[in-house]
Amino acid sequence: MNPMRPVTGADYIRRLVAEGEHVHQDFKFAISDIRKIAKSLSAFSNTEGGRLLVGVKDNGKIAGVRSEEEIYMVEAAASVYCCPPLVLENHVYHLEGKDVLEVVVNESASKPVCALDENSRPWAYVRIADENIIASPIHLALWKNQGKKNPVMVYTEREQALLDLLGKYGELTLNQCARLAHIPRKKVCSLLADFIRFELVEQHFRNHTFYYRTV
Repeated sequence: MNPMRPVTGADYIRRLVAEGEHVHQDFKFAISDIRKIAKSLSAFSNTEGGRLLVGVKDNGKIAGVRSEEEIYMVEAAASVYCCPPLVLENHVYHLEGKDVLEVVVNESASKPVCALDENSRPWAYVRIADENIIASPIHLALWKNQGKKNPVMVYTEREQALLDLLGKYGELTLNQCARLAHIPRKKVCSLLADFIRFELVEQHFRNHTFYYRTV
């Protein structure tokens, strides 16, 4: 494309669609489940922010927003089904004779942002690759302490024993850490969160499970 050519809204959307779905972008053919949209909003706000492109199929084909009601449903998902409520940026672009809604979700400064399920229970989500995943207890522990300034970790034999186990096995789940280290699960959550904060351990997701390994 000529770099001097003005970029239109259609050009912008085509570039985004060409990227496909990823950690910062999700396609929605239609808004039919308001709670499912709330999950996406929660995941983006708890991770690094991102956008929904409404009126785009999973394969990138432009389907168009079907009605203004879909815009209202997105806003309702943010204000009623997200806790705390979110403020979104909505932009409508016209291309191929159809409208595409871009919903911009900023990363939250106050995590977690939860999505309410059908029983009004709050669940926090994170965005991993192109999926919305329920946040791990370690995420919750990290967010709980995110406002602390100049954090200090008390380093004892217990901390070293857990690090030694991770070094020995290469990677372990939260439950495996608790069982092998003979430490209560709640305490292991706190320890792993501290290790991640001090960049001693990293959390990664594979086969629908979170694992922990030394850096």
